Amino acid sequence: MSTAGAVHADDDRGDRSGLRTALAGLTTRGRSFLAAGIAAAICAYVLGQSDLLRVGLLLAVLPLVCAAVLYRTRYRVAGSRRLSPGRVPAGTEARVHLRMDNVSRMPTGLLMLQDRVPYVLGPRPRFVLDRMEAGGRREVSYRVRSDLRGRYPLGPLQLRLSDPFGMCELNRSFSSYDTLTVTPRVEALPPVRLSGESKGYGDGVQRSLALAGEDDVIPRGYRYGDDLRRVHWRSTARYGELMVRREEQPQRARCTVLLDTRAIAYEGAGPDSAFEWAVSGAASVLVHMLERGFSVRLLTDTGDSVPGEGADGFSGVHQESADAAGLMMDTLAVVDHSEEEGLSRAYDVLRSGGEGLLVAFLGDLDDEQTAVLARMRQRSGGAVAFLLDSDDWLREPSDPPGPEERQGEEHLRMLRESGWTAVAVERGASLEQLWRQADRERSGLVAASGGEGP
Repeated sequence: MSTAGAVHADDDRGDRSGLRTALAGLTTRGRSFLAAGIAAAICAYVLGQSDLLRVGLLLAVLPLVCAAVLYRTRYRVAGSRRLSPGRVPAGTEARVHLRMDNVSRMPTGLLMLQDRVPYVLGPRPRFVLDRMEAGGRREVSYRVRSDLRGRYPLGPLQLRLSDPFGMCELNRSFSSYDTLTVTPRVEALPPVRLSGESKGYGDGVQRSLALAGEDDVIPRGYRYGDDLRRVHWRSTARYGELMVRREEQPQRARCTVLLDTRAIAYEGAGPDSAFEWAVSGAASVLVHMLERGFSVRLLTDTGDSVPGEGADGFSGVHQESADAAGLMMDTLAVVDHSEEEGLSRAYDVLRSGGEGLLVAFLGDLDDEQTAVLARMRQRSGGAVAFLLDSDDWLREPSDPPGPEERQGEEHLRMLRESGWTAVAVERGASLEQLWRQADRERSGLVAASGGEGP
């Protein structure tokens, strides 16, 4: 069989499939007209009535013509979707804009539009659009909202077309879809100093000077526009080309946010659970530190961090800060419980890093994990821990504290003895107040020790 013959056969099958689709879209009215026309044509042939034959042909042809026109029209209608914005915090509404364009030279009939959305975003939106003229455009919009963070697909868009006589209805499903990212809630934090946690916290920058003096004498090649007063003649003679001294290199204060995601460390689920509070707290601290100019890194108990971040984390510099915050929020939007039983992997990552501020959001601990956290403290310039006790979050206010809660208080004491600024998080607590409390406790610890601390 030749190629042309194969294409022709496929076209025939496509025509037959299109004919079946068009006829299957006939409404009750259309089928009734078709049946009445066929019956009238048969009676006219038997009785020899030419006028009745014309009426029967008109009744039978009308729904067929409507189906054929509608079948071709459905491929002449283009649909598009736009999210505003595409990333929203949990509990915040986003608006979805839908646009339909009639790219054919013929007007359309009644259009019924429906977009497919997950049930957590609300009811499925449906719209009825009036007749659209040739080259016309219609725009509609709806709102979505979710209290649960995550990534939610929107689409595909479904369109139902109807002819003006109501003879036929055909459906069309567009293939494209968009994704709405619902990030954790972010709480604004006050610019406290957290004395002793990290030098240069006030302006977010600390500068390192070379051991040889105020200038870093490690030379680099001369570039057009460099000040000739910074030419390093000794290196120029050594390398045989013009070399200049590097300027003083800025080194940004660093902060690592550790998020404990172990499934065994949390109980309960939902937007008001302890785990969701920890995720929201980690997001708030990350955004706050980026705004303060820190180089920020997100770390979980599995040892994973945000894809794309450097060795020292994301730098909070101008436009980079917004991009870094977006990447971190996207990561926290889909973070889930891990199967890890301990924090050893996170400790291995911190063991290879330099000193800096460590802020941890922790679930239930045992003696072994408390010892691991004590070793983490030695690898950081300062450490703040927010400890969430699952029993306290699940216990009713009128219930007396159990032995598990007293064990949590013991682990809190052990963390403080190892140098952590540890704060217990009660159910429904405000991170802003706990952030100030951590600053006060750290300031008191530094004053008691008679210095600024490490």
